[in-house]
This record gives sequence, C-alpha cells and structure tokens, in this order.
Amino acid sequence: MDTRRLLRILATALGTAGLLVSGCSSGSTTPSGSATGSAAAEELKPYYGQKLRWRDCGVEGFQCATMKAPLDYAKPGDGDVELAVSRAKATGPGKRIGSLLVNPGGPGGSAVDYLQGYAGIGYPAPVRARYDMVSVDPRGVARSEPVECLSGKDMDAYTQVDQTPDDKGEVAELRASFEKFAEGCEKRSGKILPHVSTVETARDMDVLRSLLGDEKLHYVGASYGTFLGATYADLFPARVGRLVLDGAMDPSLPAVDINRDQTAGFEGAFQSFAADCVKQTDCPLGTSSTAGAATTLKELFAELDSEPVPTGETRQLTESLATTGVIAAMYDEAAWPQLREAVAGAQRGDGSGLLALADSYYEREPSGEYANLMFANAAVNCLDLAPAFDGPAAAEKALPEFEKASPVFGRGFAWAALNCGSWPVDPTGTPHRTEAEGAAPIVVVGTTRDPATPYKWAESLAEQLSSGTLLTYEGDGHTAYGRGSDCIDTAINTYLLEGTPPKDGKKCT
Repeated sequence: MDTRRLLRILATALGTAGLLVSGCSSGSTTPSGSATGSAAAEELKPYYGQKLRWRDCGVEGFQCATMKAPLDYAKPGDGDVELAVSRAKATGPGKRIGSLLVNPGGPGGSAVDYLQGYAGIGYPAPVRARYDMVSVDPRGVARSEPVECLSGKDMDAYTQVDQTPDDKGEVAELRASFEKFAEGCEKRSGKILPHVSTVETARDMDVLRSLLGDEKLHYVGASYGTFLGATYADLFPARVGRLVLDGAMDPSLPAVDINRDQTAGFEGAFQSFAADCVKQTDCPLGTSSTAGAATTLKELFAELDSEPVPTGETRQLTESLATTGVIAAMYDEAAWPQLREAVAGAQRGDGSGLLALADSYYEREPSGEYANLMFANAAVNCLDLAPAFDGPAAAEKALPEFEKASPVFGRGFAWAALNCGSWPVDPTGTPHRTEAEGAAPIVVVGTTRDPATPYKWAESLAEQLSSGTLLTYEGDGHTAYGRGSDCIDTAINTYLLEGTPPKDGKKCT
C-alpha cells in the first residue's frame, strides 16, 4: 500500500471503540474579539498583532513558525498556549489566492505532519501553485503543548483491556482502565485539559488567518476537521472563504447517537469488505456469503477473547487489539488485501498482522511509545460533549441497539463509549445546529459507505449550513478528496481555484 496514501488515511481516521470515539463540540458560539465587545477585542489585540517568524523546518520545501493564543479566551490575561505552524509557499504559476489551511481530523491528528507528509506535496499541483499550503497543530496536539496521559507500557495495557466484558469483574476492569486513563491525563496535562475544545481551536484558526494576512479563511478539513471548519464558520461567518468539509460530522447529535451511527457505519464498511472478500481465493472468512464471513470473524474474536495468540513479541493478540486492527482496515479499500492476510495469520496462530494494523491505528512506535493522538482525541471529545453513558448500567442498557446496528462490532462499541464517563473536566459543549448565517458557499462532502462519518451526517450538515452545498461520492472508504475520483477532485479543485461550488446534490462515483 502506498506510504503517502496510508499516511493520509491514518491522519483522517476518525476514532471509534471508545479510545478514539468521535465527538462534536459546541460551547459559546460568539467569538471573543468579534461580537463580544470592544473590551474583549482589546485584550486579544496582542495575539492578532504578533508576527510569525518563519524558519527552516528541516523538511525540504516547508517553513515552520510558532504562534501564541490565549489559554482561556474568556480570560486572555491568564496565560498563553504556543501552537506549531507550518507552510509550503505557493509554487506558481498563476496569481496567489491566499493561504489554504488544512486539517486531517482525529481529533488529535497532527496537521503539521499531514501537511508535510501529504497535503503539501500530494494535493493537486494547480492548488499548490496558487495557495500557500498551511497547517497548525491544534492546541493539545503533537507539537502544540500536547496532552499526555499514560506511559507506553501503560498504554499497551490499556489497549488490551477486554472491551466486550462478560461478567461484573470484566466490567469493573474496563471502567478502571478508563479511570486510570483519565487520572493520567489530569496528572500530566491538568493545565491545558480544560482548554482544548473545538471552539477554542476554531478561534486559534482565526488568529492564524489574521497573522497570515488573509481577510478570509480558505480551508480543507477532513473527518473531525469538518466539525472544526463548521465551528469556525458559525463563529466567524463573515470571514469564511472557500471551505471544503470532507467526511462531514453532524454537530446536532449527542454522543450516544454519534457512537451508534458510527457503529452502523463500520458494520456497513465490513459488509462491503466481506462482499469483496468472499469473491477472493484467499478470503479467510469463507467463500459463501457475507453473513458467513461475519460469523467467521465473530468466531475469531471469541477465540481470541478466550485465548490470545502470539505475535512474535511480548504482546499477544487479544480480542480488543484484533478488533482495532480490523477497524483500521475499514477506512480504505486499499487495505483490504492486507486485512485478509492478517486475519488468515491470526487464524493460524500468528497475530502479528492484526497487531501491526492496530499499532498503526494507535500511532504506536516500534520503541513502544505512543504519539499523543489517543490522548488528545479523548481530551477534545470529552470536553466537547457530555458522555454517551455515565456508568456501566447505561452502557449495558444500550447493548441491544448497538448490537442491532452492528452484530460484529456493536457490543464493543457500546462498552467503549463509556470512556468519557470518567473524565475529570466537565464538558463545555452541547449538541446544536450549525447554520453559519451569512457565510460564503461551503462545500460539504459525503461518502455513501463511509464507516467513520456516515453519509447521513454530511446530508444533515449541508442542510444545516445556510450556504452549504452537498457533494456526494458513491463508494467505500473514509473521505473522498484525493482518493481517486476525478469527478470529486475536479469539483473541489474548481471550487478552490475559481470559487465556484458544485451544484448542490452533485453525485460522483
């Protein structure tokens, strides 16, 4: 599988399984320094007036800088956060349009890594010719005062905890793992933990827009990045330039609905994988039917729950790690051959293939250390929205509807949605419609069989936004731009370069 494509897929991976549970945030929708009065605007002047000092990044073609933002926009005098920024200047020919800010999602994905590893070199040449390609690691992420929670050893233990508990003891063990994770975040990152909401990050984006010298924000956000972009539009509708929201989230949903919808989304993605698998001579799930394939996979999970298999290292392949490995391959059909081989290996008693997929999903290094994706993801999601479940009884009550949504993944997804129930910081957001009245046209992109951001979310967001226009990719995988559809790419490129959005309802295959 092409390394650059894999980086893009993993960067846009929206989380599941409670470890990377998706979320949407709300909070105040009135931006400090905008409509809140002259006093607040005056306090923010130092931030909007700072100068970016660009330097060499050590990565050919890219420059880096650091910007400051208030730790708390309600109290700008109470300290700063430092945010890492990177850019690749417009290459020409053609007149420069401005800066194009990109965000890969997560929440918790490094936008700087995404820019330097994919967007700044892999976006269409005409787009890179006329835009400075820019990214900022959101507060709490990667190079921007990252949230830290557990050591590598403790994270290894955390990822192996049984997420389909069979008795009260296993339920208690799962809950204890969530509590230990939350306590670690509070201990290691207590200062920034209350200030990593999507609203605050969107306000940071407006500061950066100003520092780049742009009157309008031009932006491409994928996955959770769509929620970030939509939040920006709602806060600063008059400053919206050309916004592409690819793999859209629906900010009007509570956490339990988000988790249940994603459960169904991954079931749909598995059905597509299974339908393809049973046609292949090397399918480890049989060659009869998709129902039979699902049964075989569930049997493998049950066997691993009883007896994990070796992987060639100290860790064994548990049911939870195997499930994560399968989920990782659902984001893009290009990973399906790798998944077939990994499942076949696990059936033979070799868990290394599925473990490798799980490790890529968790951003675990060969050294045993983890990137901060997992920590930032939980920190943002648990701050943005009230927990799906406040205790085991609520999760257990929801099991039937989750298992109906996905016979393969439902039970695990329901229990995993308990993770924010132990969070040490109260949520600041609530579900809400995002309308962005007065904004310029915004392009919302949805993929019909997207596992992580179900298509109906794109339909809903496009309907909510006063200037939203829906662009549909009829296919598999997570997000659509740059995934091989000339129809999708042409529509988005035309919008970015000429400002003309596709006709609302346009469909591509």
